[in-house]
Amino acid sequence: MIVCGDDGLAHRLAAELRGVYGEQVTLVVPPSVRRVRQPVVGRARAASAALLDRVSAAVNRTGAGGAEPAANEQVVEAAEVTEAVLTEVGADRAAALALVYDDDETNIRAALTARRLNPRLRLVLRLYNRRLGQHIEELLDQTAAVASGTGPGTAGLDASTTVLSDADTAAPALAATALVGTSKVVQTEGLVLRAVERQPPRPGEVADPGLCTLALLSATSNDPAGADGSEGSGEQGPRLLPDEAAVASATGRGTVVLEQVSYSGPSLPSGRGGVPPFASLFSRRLRWSLAGLVGCVLALAVALMFVTGEHPLYATYVTLLDLFGINDPAFHESTGRQVLQLLSGLVGLLLLPVLLAAVLEALGTFRSASALRKPPRGLGGHVVLLGLGKIGTRVLTRLRELHIPVVCVESDPEARGMATARRLRVPVVLGDVTQEGVLEAAKIHRAHALLALTSADTTNLEAALYARSVRPDLRVVLRLYDDDFATAVYRTLRAAHPFALTRSRSVSHLAAPAFAGAMMGRQILGAIPVERRVLLFAEVEVAGHPQLEGRTVGEAFRAGAWRVLALNTSPPGGRRGEDETPGEERVPASGLVWDLPSTYVLGAGDRVVLAATRRGLAELLGRRRRRERAGA
Repeated sequence: MIVCGDDGLAHRLAAELRGVYGEQVTLVVPPSVRRVRQPVVGRARAASAALLDRVSAAVNRTGAGGAEPAANEQVVEAAEVTEAVLTEVGADRAAALALVYDDDETNIRAALTARRLNPRLRLVLRLYNRRLGQHIEELLDQTAAVASGTGPGTAGLDASTTVLSDADTAAPALAATALVGTSKVVQTEGLVLRAVERQPPRPGEVADPGLCTLALLSATSNDPAGADGSEGSGEQGPRLLPDEAAVASATGRGTVVLEQVSYSGPSLPSGRGGVPPFASLFSRRLRWSLAGLVGCVLALAVALMFVTGEHPLYATYVTLLDLFGINDPAFHESTGRQVLQLLSGLVGLLLLPVLLAAVLEALGTFRSASALRKPPRGLGGHVVLLGLGKIGTRVLTRLRELHIPVVCVESDPEARGMATARRLRVPVVLGDVTQEGVLEAAKIHRAHALLALTSADTTNLEAALYARSVRPDLRVVLRLYDDDFATAVYRTLRAAHPFALTRSRSVSHLAAPAFAGAMMGRQILGAIPVERRVLLFAEVEVAGHPQLEGRTVGEAFRAGAWRVLALNTSPPGGRRGEDETPGEERVPASGLVWDLPSTYVLGAGDRVVLAATRRGLAELLGRRRRRERAGA
């Protein structure tokens, strides 16, 4: 296995392949002189700099695991992935190559070169551009088929191309962590898996088991000195994929249950584009003013109708004439008619400024549609999002899909997500979050949660500490570079603020399992965090897996390792079309059967969706791979 990258994801992926799957890994990274740590600025300079120095030294020395490089890992330094570098690291005879540079163009260029060197090489690319990724995936697969002389779609060709995005993998978990009661959703290619975190039932209550229990939360999740929810938490930590006996005996523990497994259609476009909605053309005060004037006109027309006895339409017509200009003074009319004429003239004088204000405000709204919005004065209960880079942009889109009010903070006016913020009409505060007054401008004192997702660990940590000084009970989620650093920050903040929710997330820790599974030739549908552990969802063909083939669903379940969730009966490579005749009534139009009885026997032609731990999936896939290697 070859991993090429320039950030934490490459190191984490290499450690995942080496430690979990037991693979021989060659890691290609830029020369160490190019990995310069960014300067630390702001109020937390001294303490954060010292801590980050220790973390950076550990990462640069060991890659990701906190120990000396293992015997089955080789580290090669190269400024650029050229044909010569790929030949040197053995791309022509490797099983898989992962290109996880932060730049899309670098990954595409290296992938084209690698595909030319080895048409049978399995490629895994990290691309942020989704549409481009789909085209590149089709192009590279077609190139492999032509070069091998097998033709597109020919069975037996092991080469494949998988395009993934760490931003897409981590964004749902980051967005869900910041919200109370929000489901943990895995959504990919129309497949929706929804899991919900539930608190322990009260005395006399019966917890809803859902479709199945995916995990038990830590027994000490509310204890600041208790388990931190990581893999090294022992018996007090979270337990993934427990059996029925473990669930029944785990009193007082929260659970993560599966609520839904289904297919959904493609997301519908909004159709609005950059045109703002009609209600946003006018401010609330101006809308009330217009409504009041309309009420006055109607009241004057009704009064005129009663005074003169005229038809309602004629009374309204005369009232409007009086509003816009008194051309026929009522000298010889009754006193009531004269008073109404004077009132109509007065209302007409008031109407002209309001109409002028409406026109100017509408023009200003269209003119500033591409400009940044400021947080409204009375805003509260919102989420403050720091950083509009790759991760922040994806999280912002996810939050707006959930109709969550958001205020963004960004220091770079040309950041990647600024255009998305304008399109979604999300308020943005431009400024350095480490400077005084920036978080206050984002209404942090009335916010529901803080999502610190910038690319600098110290900036995220500093913003979280300052926000907690303003609101001790604020819900805080931090994106941190290194998972060990994230664990240390999590423990410290939880101990300092035991009654406030704190979550620290490493994007590479969330994304690495999906990239590793793709390198092993299996599609990882998604991952959800369970405290500081990760639960994976994958689609696996039963054929060739003795742990699944010929066994019932109940027999195939292995506690703490994997669990079959659903049977996919749709044709391989796509879902059943609308024009095809459905099968039995128990099979939905999507081809997904999730209510499988425990006595159902898995056949060689079945494809199943399963939940698995990292090591469980490695055992399910890795052993088969090593047996095939030994046989060869």
